[in-house]
Amino acid sequence: MVLEKYILAAVTTAKQKVPIAPALFYCDTIEEMDTFAVNLEAILDGIAHKLSDDVYIIVKH
Repeated sequence: MVLEKYILAAVTTAKQKVPIAPALFYCDTIEEMDTFAVNLEAILDGIAHKLSDDVYIIVKH
């Protein structure tokens, strides 16, 4: 079995919403979270998906 789609990282300001992830980044502000998501998207060659106002996941498609 070959994994073709998977979560690379999660970025959040709400620690209780994402207790564990492959790479988890906690941010203090929404602006910091947005910046982290955009940068990680480019660095990891993935796509950032905003799941809610305080959670992004970076996914490899």
